[in-house]
Amino acid sequence: MLAGCGTIGAAYDSLLGSGPARGTPGFVTGFLGGVAAEEPRAALVGREVLAAGGTAADAAVAIGFALGVTLPSRASLAGGGVCLAYQPERDQALAATFLPRAPARLDPRADRPAALPGTPRGLFALHARLGRLPFERLVAPAEQLARFGTPVSRALARDLAVVAGPLFADPQARALFARPDGSPLAEGNPMVQPELGNLIGLIRSQGVGDLHHGGLARRLADASAAAGGALTVEELRTTLPALTATLRAALGNDTLHAAPVGGSIGAAVALRLLAAGASEAEAERAALAAAAAARAGADPAALLEGAGPAGGALPPVLGATTAFVVADREGLAVACALTMNNLFGTGRIAPGTGLVLAAAPGIGQVPPALPTVLLVANPNIRGFRAAGAASGGEGAPAALALALRRALGGAAAREAVSAPRAGEAERIGRVMLLSCPGYLPRDPRTCTWAADPRGHGLAIGAD
Repeated sequence: MLAGCGTIGAAYDSLLGSGPARGTPGFVTGFLGGVAAEEPRAALVGREVLAAGGTAADAAVAIGFALGVTLPSRASLAGGGVCLAYQPERDQALAATFLPRAPARLDPRADRPAALPGTPRGLFALHARLGRLPFERLVAPAEQLARFGTPVSRALARDLAVVAGPLFADPQARALFARPDGSPLAEGNPMVQPELGNLIGLIRSQGVGDLHHGGLARRLADASAAAGGALTVEELRTTLPALTATLRAALGNDTLHAAPVGGSIGAAVALRLLAAGASEAEAERAALAAAAAARAGADPAALLEGAGPAGGALPPVLGATTAFVVADREGLAVACALTMNNLFGTGRIAPGTGLVLAAAPGIGQVPPALPTVLLVANPNIRGFRAAGAASGGEGAPAALALALRRALGGAAAREAVSAPRAGEAERIGRVMLLSCPGYLPRDPRTCTWAADPRGHGLAIGAD
């Protein structure tokens, strides 16, 4: 019977045409969906997955791993993040939370405490729920980018220019990110990461779990100790992503979906206030207050429904986050924000792994990050409406709320993210946006996507 199923599947694919097989770019023709990411090569990797017949979750996994290679300043595989996903067919939404958290016990010898990595397991969990292509296929592009090299993007070059001085105090980082004359790699310079390529290859062949409770876990623990990060196998083993239902609130005829983290809650509160006629300044204040309250332990659901925040002021947040969004032709949509808690995390690479270690939050001068993601859908017609993700520390929640409000008001994605914003939302907020006023999969012709022109990302899709 199984052999018969395989024959039927092959025959069905052949009816679609004599072109490339599923899993090969070109399998899907016509409308593919859309991708917007803050690093262009990662966006192209996501588009190739969509073109190969992968779901938006498949594309998100490939983008996340690729960012670990092309933008290790903000999205090393030793970091973490949060994703929202919506599946129209079942009107189901989930939040995957895998933030890089501080170890429960800190080795007193650790002079640069590292966070426990969440990204590989978090992306694997997302794929297990909503993926279609083999996980190994999705990891392979990142492995190739690391092994064979990739030109430094403008986004990474700008980050390197900001922190090159202290970063190059680490000989591992200096060997990877500096030119022969000691200056930081510039845009267009080739960057080869053989150790990281080997590590991703082992994850591809041995599975993500090995990084948390196998030989790779022991190797990472030893390497982190050498880099002053002091991770332990015991804590790596217990680092698991949380897959939960999204927090929901009415937004006109649609439903607003948020993740149970401060930035997402703040953006959701601000968006609802803007929809009710509040000013931009009022929405920004409410976003920061709600984010602070959520971080202080207030009930996120109550905050989303309008309960008065009681968390005090939001402490300074470092803008070491990167965002991306992706939707496929079937209307499955994913919005993610990845973080290191600090630009280049601890500023050190775990020897022999190629991993830039994320900084443990809440220790010293490293506050927790503020990942910000939102998604809008309609349960009555089971359609995806819009998704956005933002980076930029305390500027992210208001920036995302303002861009989504404009998109829901009829503006195309490019217009929505380009419009002027006030305060920190304008200065450091960066929004990635997908908007489908006619809903997906109902009317793909209405879809637009955009990367914030204030940054250096790429939005791509269509056919």
